[in-house]
Amino acid sequence: MTNDISAIMPKILARGLMTLREQAIMPRLVNGSYSADAAEKGDTVDVPLPADLTAEDVTPGASAPTAEDVTAGKVQISLDNWKKASFHLTDKEMMEISAKDSFLPLQVGSAIRALANAVNQSIHGQYKGIYGLVGAAGTTPFASDSKDATQARKLLHKQLAPRENRFGVLNFDAESNALDLAAFADADRSGDTGVKIEGEIGRKFGINWYSDDHVMNHVTGASGTPEVAATDTTGNVLVVSGFGSDPNIGDVFTISDDDQQYTVLAVEADGSNRKLTVAPELPAVMMGDDLHFVGNHVVNLVFNRDAFAFANRPLAQSGIGAGLGNQIMSMTDPQTGLSLRLEVSRQYKQVVWEFDILWGVKLIRPELAVRLAG
Repeated sequence: MTNDISAIMPKILARGLMTLREQAIMPRLVNGSYSADAAEKGDTVDVPLPADLTAEDVTPGASAPTAEDVTAGKVQISLDNWKKASFHLTDKEMMEISAKDSFLPLQVGSAIRALANAVNQSIHGQYKGIYGLVGAAGTTPFASDSKDATQARKLLHKQLAPRENRFGVLNFDAESNALDLAAFADADRSGDTGVKIEGEIGRKFGINWYSDDHVMNHVTGASGTPEVAATDTTGNVLVVSGFGSDPNIGDVFTISDDDQQYTVLAVEADGSNRKLTVAPELPAVMMGDDLHFVGNHVVNLVFNRDAFAFANRPLAQSGIGAGLGNQIMSMTDPQTGLSLRLEVSRQYKQVVWEFDILWGVKLIRPELAVRLAG
């Protein structure tokens, strides 16, 4: 039996990775770290950030000018997500895995889906730092026209997001509305017959569209008549009075008649007032300026891939499990960089198979993303 298990472990891992590739939508769309270095939970990964540069006039001369000193920034991502999913295999299923090239037992597929769901949810959960928002809270996008897509595109332009590698991820209600629009579905308008044939939106308005059942719902906590309680507040801290209830992390608001949107990153009591840490950086504001909060909304996302950083690493092998008779194997998908580990352990009167995966994720450039409210 040990030899049989050793022979089918690579097949289960390979087929599991193929299923994970199909199920885990978000990791394929965001910036990933595909290093083959093994890691443990709590390790960190450095993600470089580009430095802002300006074009300069060229002045010919006898000697070259001193080169500009450029220091690139970096963000650390903690590999703090370690999830597992266990399953059992019968002897018959093990034989079918060995004999058939594409056979994948239901339990294995279910385990992979559980892990894919956890990975997807963790990336969607980073939305709270995104301050750009288009659409109407409480109204599903694309109800009658494609304006939501063009508005998202416009805001990404304004926030200086690169034009390449833009993705939109919708919940199924928004996707259904979009598929009914002529601008998305009609081949003579979109130049693509795949919408009607495959039922997939594809690339429209310079954005590659996908659907995912893990799109988040944001509940706005702020109520009352909030207004600025301290004059000339600058930076990322705003002192506010007049809340009936405190804002939640991720609430989006504007100040007075300014169109710039902000998101709440932290809330702290300051006597009867509330001190909000917000993004992006605030201009000078005046005492009495009103805050207008966006209501509850579905957080469909439109973003450039560099808005998020996703790091998934092979799990380091301690050798302890193998010493107790367990068999452990890791494998990395060469196409997506997703790494998965499979461990087989003998328990009392049964054999347990277990997938586990280690990853970290962080919103590192919120200006490259927009919420498409629903």
